Amino acid sequence: MPLTPATSTSRRLLSLLSLLQAPRDWPGWLLADRLDISERTLRRDVDRLRELGYEIRATKGRDGGYRLDAGAIVPPMLFDDEQVVAIAIALQAAPNTGADIGESAARALTTVRQVLPSRLRPRVDAVELTPLAGNNPPTAGTDVLLAIGDAIRRGEELRFDHRRADDTDTDGEDAGPARPTRRVQPHHLVSRLGRWYVMGWDPDSDDWRVFRADRMTPRTPTGPRFVRREIPGGDVGTFLESRFKGSADNTDRWPCIGDVILHTDAKDVHPFAHDGVVESLGPSRCRLRSGSWSWAALAAALCRFDVDIEVVGPPELGAAFADLARRASLAAR
Repeated sequence: MPLTPATSTSRRLLSLLSLLQAPRDWPGWLLADRLDISERTLRRDVDRLRELGYEIRATKGRDGGYRLDAGAIVPPMLFDDEQVVAIAIALQAAPNTGADIGESAARALTTVRQVLPSRLRPRVDAVELTPLAGNNPPTAGTDVLLAIGDAIRRGEELRFDHRRADDTDTDGEDAGPARPTRRVQPHHLVSRLGRWYVMGWDPDSDDWRVFRADRMTPRTPTGPRFVRREIPGGDVGTFLESRFKGSADNTDRWPCIGDVILHTDAKDVHPFAHDGVVESLGPSRCRLRSGSWSWAALAAALCRFDVDIEVVGPPELGAAFADLARRASLAAR
């Protein structure tokens, strides 16, 4: 089918837009050469894209050219096939991100599906996710995440109200006496296992702190600007894991680590050892080096294997087993 002038112009505009989406300045003569048009036609096409809402900055002179800038509205966008598939999958997984965007993501996915070309629809429909909401943690509101992200970007102190885990916050019930407004110098907003955390320097305690974003209510205005600090250890992920493990030296290492011999095959221990190290000692015997935030917690965790256990060390682990046995004996009465 021969192309009409309108079709030809539309395809040329899409080609021009695709080139401009590269983060660089394009000399006018080079764009015209790439599109096989005159520079006069190029100027008309640039004006057409501007009318559609694209902010295209032009610079004059011998080295002048064009660059696509961010605009005040969201104009039509151009994606390649892989980007479209990635967007569709990400939108399906949105309810499990811990951000309160499930409804918006569902509407966006519907919009994407409506305009999918026939060659892409089978690829997108082949990945049909079913997010399970039953065990999902509390979600953080988009307004909260945006406020936190803006404070991090600006390098401004964040003022916020913080709700504790034992506060009642449903059905309008009293959540207890009002607490003073907290403040933190936010450095990172981190998503981990469906929850959002703010890592920052607490000037009141003169130490690093980690806050759950879903328990925060940012206040306005924000506080003064601050000078960014180096995260202990230099790695955000390692620092956060160290806090969850109760490490005193900000390393991704359990504070209580012990060795035991389990009277079972190593293959039966491996699936449940998590970050522990399993060593086979022959049939029905293996050695496990594992850790926890306390000796009592480690002893209790090792009992989940439901087999005979020999404590190799240290003595604190043996004492924890003795105390656990005493408590179990009292409970059995």
